[in-house]
Amino acid sequence: MSNKPPDILFQLIRSLEKAEKRHFKLYIKRSSSNENLKVVQLFDAVDKLNEYDEKALLKKLPTVQKTQLSNLKAHLYKQILASLRLLKSADSIDLQLNEQFDYAHILYKKGLFLQSLRILDKAKETAKTHQKFYFLSQVISLEKRIETLHITRSMQDKAEQLSMEALEVSRHIDMVARLSNLALMLYSWYIKHGHTRNKKDEMSINQFMKENLPADAWEQTGFYEKLYLYQSYSWQAFITQDFLKYYRYTQKWVDLFHETPLMKRVETGHYIKGIHNLLNAHFDLRNHEQFTPTLKEFENFARTERVQENDNFRIQCFLYIAQAKINQHFLKGTFQQGLQLVPGIEEKLEEYRLFIDRHRVLVLNYKIATLYFGSGNYDACIDYLVKIINESVDLRYDLQCYSRLLHLLAHYELGNYELLQYLTKSVYRFMSKMQNLTDTELEILKFLRRTFQIPPYEMKAELDVFLLKIKKLEAERYQTRVFVYLDIVSWVEHKVYNKPMSVIIGEKYNARMSRKQKQL
Repeated sequence: MSNKPPDILFQLIRSLEKAEKRHFKLYIKRSSSNENLKVVQLFDAVDKLNEYDEKALLKKLPTVQKTQLSNLKAHLYKQILASLRLLKSADSIDLQLNEQFDYAHILYKKGLFLQSLRILDKAKETAKTHQKFYFLSQVISLEKRIETLHITRSMQDKAEQLSMEALEVSRHIDMVARLSNLALMLYSWYIKHGHTRNKKDEMSINQFMKENLPADAWEQTGFYEKLYLYQSYSWQAFITQDFLKYYRYTQKWVDLFHETPLMKRVETGHYIKGIHNLLNAHFDLRNHEQFTPTLKEFENFARTERVQENDNFRIQCFLYIAQAKINQHFLKGTFQQGLQLVPGIEEKLEEYRLFIDRHRVLVLNYKIATLYFGSGNYDACIDYLVKIINESVDLRYDLQCYSRLLHLLAHYELGNYELLQYLTKSVYRFMSKMQNLTDTELEILKFLRRTFQIPPYEMKAELDVFLLKIKKLEAERYQTRVFVYLDIVSWVEHKVYNKPMSVIIGEKYNARMSRKQKQL
């Protein structure tokens, strides 16, 4: 995947739906100036490109000089955004509120103060309903300016009321800013590093949380304060691999939207992210019976008009549902059936490639590689892992490390023993450099190195010993990291019992479901 940023105009035009393109043409053709006619020609030329190529573009525009192209592109970019603002205003509370504020400001400039205040009152009520505190701050600021500079006699106690409202809104904004900053910083740490690698990492994250969490955070009753508080605890728990705590707070995150359904439309992205994290929590805890209904709820929401008519939400849902469906096959051991998802995922990744960040592509490539590994197609597994290994190592160090470890295991399964001696040393050096080596990874690497000298008739006993060590390590607090990425126990069991991994995991799944049914 290329790291070169796409041309922003090309990316914007490629994101447009047919209706949006049609609306732009109508919008721009209202003016018949020569400049706007050139803008339409540029729009059509860029729209026909499969990849952005400036030389090819200039050939299609004989009336445009190379020196003119930059300014013309900038003008077209602004015109498309203006067109989209008109078309999409009804779909966004933020756009509607900003539009009302613009009208009120225009009326204020015209000296029509009472008309301006009437619009601001309506906008204020809408903002309060949707808890848009940042917008409320702007409204109150304009109201105060009008009341300070002009005698409107709109209300006897207006000054006192505005002062109290301003203080209350300021308090909300400050709390939301502090909690959202905390959630963002924790998520940023995870994107860069993944899960905590050792006790030092865990203590650092917990200390950061303690120092930055407002003392009265749990006393807050506002939607956004609760949302960012739950997100902060979710990220802290996920990073430190406290999966039970992670589940509790992701459930609170999603329940918050169920308690205030109106906010599903206002903060659709946060709702989608919440369900995605709840599904991850079910997966990490092997909550099979709750995973399926949560996934069904997610798929139903993804089919709603709100999601389907918004590019960002539609792409988000595709990525998270694809990951969840693969995880479901991991839970059941149905790797072969899971591979049926791959062509559709690949097709969508290509369709959305201009709009999907590298991190999401890395995650899906790793998930697909694991599907191939579980189904016994080690060559295909290696192909997907190489895509990750060849990426520059500037995010998700953990994913880079475990891609190399899985890559090593795939070559082991293929019997590439000459290559294994080099790869084992290479993986050890890389994971050491990234400070990603725990006792579990060391045991895996030691086992693989020993197998070069072990005769076949002694391998069964060696595998039995290795399995006991791995199971013991799985129960230790700071050894869980590798088990999040690789079901290493099932892999060793497949070697010990001479059964496919899919059968090993399937038997565990059926046994767990049988126990659940007996408990009920």
